[in-house]
Amino acid sequence: MTENDIIQALEDNFESITVSQQRDRRIWLESPRKGFLNVLTYLRDELGFVSLCTVTGLDSGEQFQLIYHLAQDYSGIMVNARVSVSRKNPVFDTATDIFPGGMLYELEARNLLGLKINGIPEDIKYPLPDNWPKGQYPLRKDWVVPATQSDPAESDDDAVADDEAADDAGVATATDAAAATSTVTMTATDTASSAAAARAAITNAAADAATEQE
Repeated sequence: MTENDIIQALEDNFESITVSQQRDRRIWLESPRKGFLNVLTYLRDELGFVSLCTVTGLDSGEQFQLIYHLAQDYSGIMVNARVSVSRKNPVFDTATDIFPGGMLYELEARNLLGLKINGIPEDIKYPLPDNWPKGQYPLRKDWVVPATQSDPAESDDDAVADDEAADDAGVATATDAAAATSTVTMTATDTASSAAAARAAITNAAADAATEQE
């Protein structure tokens, strides 16, 4: 089946969609939200687009869009199926009944763009951390990074804590140095004592040998 065959089949079965080919093996399709899942089902069951490669979420300014990138296993042809909704009412329907592996992609789009996607769990913030502030959607065009202000009192406390830590470190270093000096002194004393004992032993041995010879 060629790209033209696929386009013709889609146009024959869905009057409300727009289909075009931008280059070899790449087909673009746009559908209203109503009926979009039927288009995805037809692509999978009738045209062999069984692989969902990824889902792209877009903020176009006035609309939010989801693009489902589908591929045939044998031809290299891909269909990029797009559905758009108003920014004022950003509600989509999940396609996980058709492509179960798409949940993570839909969660990313929902949580990063602030969408509502009916049919996926509400309590999962993936890929954002669990403590991410509510109402902050970092892929929206109008998103502004929240300003963070430090408490001057906390800053002063931190400075005092740093000074105390530095003083403690200095005391510890001095103590370590004194201990090291003491260790060296003890080692030198032990060495001198050992040398004296060795000399005494040699002297005694020489004296004993002289006595035996007499």
